[in-house]
Amino acid sequence: MTAVEVAVREYAMLGEGPTWDAAAQRLIWVDILGSRIHTYDPVTGRRTVMVTEQHVGAAKPRTDGGLVVNLRDGVGIYDGIDGFRWLHRDVVPGRRGNDAAVAPDGSLWTGTMRYDEAPGGGTLSRIAPDGTAATVLDDVAVSNGTGWSPDGRLMYYIDSPTRSIDVFDIGADQLPANRRQLASVDDGFPDGLTVDADGCVWVALWDGGAVRRYTPDGQLDRVIELPVLRPTACAFGGTDLTDLYITTARTGLEAPHPLSGSVLVVPGAGKGLPQPAFAG
Repeated sequence: MTAVEVAVREYAMLGEGPTWDAAAQRLIWVDILGSRIHTYDPVTGRRTVMVTEQHVGAAKPRTDGGLVVNLRDGVGIYDGIDGFRWLHRDVVPGRRGNDAAVAPDGSLWTGTMRYDEAPGGGTLSRIAPDGTAATVLDDVAVSNGTGWSPDGRLMYYIDSPTRSIDVFDIGADQLPANRRQLASVDDGFPDGLTVDADGCVWVALWDGGAVRRYTPDGQLDRVIELPVLRPTACAFGGTDLTDLYITTARTGLEAPHPLSGSVLVVPGAGKGLPQPAFAG
């Protein structure tokens, strides 16, 4: 039986976006509805919490230090020197930033969604290091997990209400094409994802109480059952990238499990890929 442990006991409303910051050897994650960015050092146990002025869908490390964040009204930067500045502002009433990921070329891929989760109300965009934005998908409901194969030639993507995990080919222009389904989910909704060193895709299942691992040809080959109903995302971390960290949520639950909102960890779950930092 797979051992699931508690990394960070917390009461996050909507924990999301675990990211291993290789330079600082720490985990970064957010509480979207709590407007908080958390960090956790698994060696020392040290934690930090930063409050943002808007709901924050994701926070990723930058090559020059600090963080790039996907907020309600666009993408901004905390650089530790000048504080906060907007990189790309895109205000749409009733919409907020959601999950985000850094591509192998150092660009930031940001998702948005309407608060009412209306179909077609969200997008997936590519933010270049200089802040130039290009909308890649403009007919999304709840933009969630995004990740790339080890060779960078495939991109995986989840629009949660579709219950589908999709895959695209990535061309020389670094843009996705030839969208098709890798796998479908009928027990819960696919949420955040990560890709391991074998090219397998790990997916957290919102309302499914589990993380699933799919092979590159779409076969389900592993299921990790969790004590919480709403895991949101997963990422490999630790010095050797073998520990699987899982964020969770308690929002919308009448009687959440005591660990709902905490960060869970499965030691030695597999072997992750080093995650690039945002080049902007």
